[in-house]
Amino acid sequence: MQTNKPKVILLVAGEGKRLRPFTIDRPKCMVKINGISLIDRQLSVLKSVGLDDILMIGGYKAEMLKRKDIKLKINSRYYETNMVWTLFSAYDDLEGDIIISYGDIVYSKDILIKLLKSHADISVTIDKDWENYWRARNDNPLDDAETLKLRKDKTILEIGKKPKSIQEIEGQYMGLMKFSSLGIKQLKSVFDEAARCGDLDGKPIENAYMTDLLQAVIDRGISIASVPVSGGWIEVDTVDDLNNEQAFKKVDEIVSCGFMISSITFKSAGLVYNGEFFVKQDFNTLREPAVNVW
Repeated sequence: MQTNKPKVILLVAGEGKRLRPFTIDRPKCMVKINGISLIDRQLSVLKSVGLDDILMIGGYKAEMLKRKDIKLKINSRYYETNMVWTLFSAYDDLEGDIIISYGDIVYSKDILIKLLKSHADISVTIDKDWENYWRARNDNPLDDAETLKLRKDKTILEIGKKPKSIQEIEGQYMGLMKFSSLGIKQLKSVFDEAARCGDLDGKPIENAYMTDLLQAVIDRGISIASVPVSGGWIEVDTVDDLNNEQAFKKVDEIVSCGFMISSITFKSAGLVYNGEFFVKQDFNTLREPAVNVW
């Protein structure tokens, strides 16, 4: 059980290759939505609830991540490793109560508060209202989805496998989780075991995903609580995500940095993302006029 205000670790090492060309000159988490980067939106939400002990673990173009009063560590192997390796690049910082978050998501203050209220040693947020959002992002929602099966007590039984049907997905893993001091010790113990043999869930430890590590925790009989939410977050993983109407309806639910994106404006004819803002497309000349929608 957690008793102290947790520190926050943000996993922001990614290149964002599927967001090219918008990540040619910046890390994935620095992609901007209407002038505000994903990471600055997330930092605003964290600080709004008093979470100010924050560590970012960067990699690609990490020099752009420097912020006053925020610690920065580097996964020097970011180009050949995945989330688990990035997290444990800060091995010695994994002590006490911790919130861990991906850097390519934006979530509401309400979601963060609900996660903070969980008393479990390991808590993972899941979106129960995921299907419509995933259908808007993919022709077949199973193409980019993973299993998430719950026990009757709402602890997680299975996570991160390839689903055969919608019924195997009882919520969408978001990349936002919380650990008590005991929970983080359990996570480190499972990682240490995997690191000794070099393998985690059939993958080299360097290439393992966080869901692989969480499943390994579950397989060792350690309980992981689900924290269910309904919308109120988005993931920005591809260029299509930046032009997704459903995604921006969801952003209407999220207020960060004192800013709200309007889906009504987004639905106006011919909005095109230019790497920082949505602008109106001049279909007569096929040029983007220098007029910001906001």
